[in-house]
Amino acid sequence: MSAEQQHRDGQAADPGPRSLAQALRERDDASLGALLRSRPDLLHPVPTDVTQLATRAGTRASVLRALEHLDRFALQAAEALAVAPDPASYQELLDLLAGDDGDEEVAGALPATVALLRERALVWGGEDRLRLVRTARELLAPSASHSSPTGLGPSVAEATSGMSPGRIQAILTAAGLPHTHDAVSAVAALSALFADRERVAELLEGAPEASREVLTRLVWGPPYGQVTAEPAAHLRWLLDRGLLLPTTPGTVVLPREAALSLRGGRAHRVPEPTRPQVAVAAERKPQVVDAAAGGQALAALDTVEELLRSWDEGGPAVLRAGGLSIRDLKRTAAVLEVPEPVAAFWVELAYAAGLIASDGGYVEEHHDRHDRHDDDGEGYEDEETRDARTRRRSGEAEHYAPTPEYDAWRDLPPADRWAWLLEAWLPGTRTPGLIGGRDGRDRTLSALGPGLDRSPAPEVRRRVLELMAELEPGQAPAPATLLERLRWERPLRSAGPRREQPEPPRAGVRPAYGGGVAPNDPEALRTKLTEWALLEAEMLGVTGRGALATHGRALLGTEGRSEGAGSGATAAGSARATVVAALLAPLLPEPLDHVLLQADLTAVAPGPLVRPLAEALGVLADVESKGGATVYRFTPGSVRRALDAGRSATELHAFLDRHSRTPVPQPLTYLIDDVARRHGLLRVGAASSYVRCDDESVLDEILADRRATALRLRRLAPTVVAAQADPRTLIEGMRAMGFAPAAESAEGDVMIARPHAHRTPPRTPPAPVPDGPPAPDATLLTAAVRAVRAGDRAATAPRKDTPEAEAPGGLPRTSPADTLATVQAAAMTGESVWIGHVNAEGAASQRLLAPLRVEGGYVTGYDHTADEVRTYALHRITGVAELADEADGAEPAR
Repeated sequence: MSAEQQHRDGQAADPGPRSLAQALRERDDASLGALLRSRPDLLHPVPTDVTQLATRAGTRASVLRALEHLDRFALQAAEALAVAPDPASYQELLDLLAGDDGDEEVAGALPATVALLRERALVWGGEDRLRLVRTARELLAPSASHSSPTGLGPSVAEATSGMSPGRIQAILTAAGLPHTHDAVSAVAALSALFADRERVAELLEGAPEASREVLTRLVWGPPYGQVTAEPAAHLRWLLDRGLLLPTTPGTVVLPREAALSLRGGRAHRVPEPTRPQVAVAAERKPQVVDAAAGGQALAALDTVEELLRSWDEGGPAVLRAGGLSIRDLKRTAAVLEVPEPVAAFWVELAYAAGLIASDGGYVEEHHDRHDRHDDDGEGYEDEETRDARTRRRSGEAEHYAPTPEYDAWRDLPPADRWAWLLEAWLPGTRTPGLIGGRDGRDRTLSALGPGLDRSPAPEVRRRVLELMAELEPGQAPAPATLLERLRWERPLRSAGPRREQPEPPRAGVRPAYGGGVAPNDPEALRTKLTEWALLEAEMLGVTGRGALATHGRALLGTEGRSEGAGSGATAAGSARATVVAALLAPLLPEPLDHVLLQADLTAVAPGPLVRPLAEALGVLADVESKGGATVYRFTPGSVRRALDAGRSATELHAFLDRHSRTPVPQPLTYLIDDVARRHGLLRVGAASSYVRCDDESVLDEILADRRATALRLRRLAPTVVAAQADPRTLIEGMRAMGFAPAAESAEGDVMIARPHAHRTPPRTPPAPVPDGPPAPDATLLTAAVRAVRAGDRAATAPRKDTPEAEAPGGLPRTSPADTLATVQAAAMTGESVWIGHVNAEGAASQRLLAPLRVEGGYVTGYDHTADEVRTYALHRITGVAELADEADGAEPAR
């Protein structure tokens, strides 16, 4: 037995419900919960009854959202129903999708698709009376101004609605049909002619070749064309026979019935009942994939740490409109040694993870959180708020800097730090790939600036990983087939015929990251989001050599934090982060506590270093190259930097001897001793500034040097020289002349130059911008279904006809004395009554109440509408109405 025959046999012969509300009312709780799960926007707020649920399910915004979450074949079925008669039978829908020749794949997939459309309340009605929700029909059906997404135009009846009866009769005569007595029967006869495949073929046998070419161009849409006041003969032939009907002056359309006959009964040129399969581009050993991903994860951590370290004393200034300037992004890219779009990704990732922020933005937006009051009621501000406001008043620019969370993140093990970043990346809606492009107002989108949130990004990112997880471990997907699968699962609906899809990336071609995307182009955005998800996953180490790693699969198997962005212990301690970190940890090398010193004044770190060693070595030497092994180079400037930080030559020798697996080379020992011997020989302090030295000959040499002319030096004493320059400029000038001066304090002590770590006030990471309300959990669904059922039972309970007038909105109206007497009597007899209630905000509602107790100006009872015991003030009850007799004894169970 065929699938469609089983579908028909399983349906009742009755015409089914008369409305969407009745169809929903007949569902069981599981089916109603499935509707609310698939369309969570219906839950906010929870509907009071089934009628309100049906009304909300038919609103334009809700229907649009539901259509956008259909797969391609389900959307094709909805589009076919929109051009079918209303109501349509299951067989008519099947014929529109499968065509005259039939299609076994379509016939096999259609029952499940119709069930899906029913579940999501887009289709209702019996087997022979399928109805598309009215709003969906209005969105998908053709009109006089635009065609259906199927490429079909209006029907004969719709296209001829304003045509004169004489013109319609003339068309009948030219088409070889007899005259009729009225326009309605004439339109019906013409529609029947065009719906008959054989008669249309006979009619076209005598058509000019040019006329048939016109129909060929219009048959698959768009079905509209332009004609002049004096159309050509081949167009006149079509107009005379109604194969082209005028819609507006100068515009004609191919009627829907004729187009379907020429198409062989198909509503779509290519029905797509089966989902495309993701092809495998390459297959590698899972161990190789995991090792490559682990290396990428370590590189990602090093890059983020290098970024934060470069901004540790205060990063770039914040633009007035928000974000980084192009110049600052270029500088950051140079520091990280990556292209600018990639640098923008790392900056955005650190921002999403809560590791960097503006040092004044938090106080500007949330200064009320820092307000305090003393016992006398006088307000005062904390130090951070006061400092930030002082900076703004003085015109000092705000800068980006690490947050206090950075210190907590830096102290975590490497695997936990990586998991923290992934907790921010996976649900994030900020899209770094857009940086450098233009927004809808033709303004450049900047890193850390506004306008980068794209709500589809998390869904695309997660779905890409899920499709990769469906492959066998070690298999890398072909990007083009992955993109085609995503397009089938979430086709982008448009008002007209579906446009040609952007060209997918060719196999073996790696697209560049970034570059932006044209505004208001959702198809191009979906393509770019897919490409960016693959590239970002590779850069982060979620994938290795194009295949999903073991710890990447764990990202999909364990739930993380619902709020999305990472912050502090919450990010590090979530269930997903714990599992992922445990899987990644064995793939990361253990930090080393030693380096290899070489005779060419370099040190090689064969792996990641423990933090104290890396920080100390970063001061003593300059990083020359990065990779699997980091190469540090010792220079006079780097050694002087360590001496300025308060380290002595003896301490530096001991440090190198302790952390080197090779003997300390003699050239390095000489370099440290030579720089240390000259370091501090000259002392620079603030007069305007001055230089003092116990060796008079050194000062003589400085004064005789032409390079000191710009410093405008003057000798005050044999061992003191004054300068008309600030101390910093003087120190730099002395160093440019080959000396190694040391800064001096007001007390004459050598000043130690230690880096000053700048931190922003505590802040919350940017919250993702969701694509609609979040999916409800099981507890919320159960409570919502229960509330809807209770409200529906209460709303459908009939009232007695009473002579009392009703308040506006249908609320019962009785006097206060009658209200009190009625609820007291109901409390004694245990009956339920209708009450009208107005709350403190002025919102009016009707409640079905079973009073239990009346005292103190309040009535307490079981509210069947809310399905719980509630108390109402008597003075807020507008009136009371008794239930009809047939409803007595059939009240909802408590």
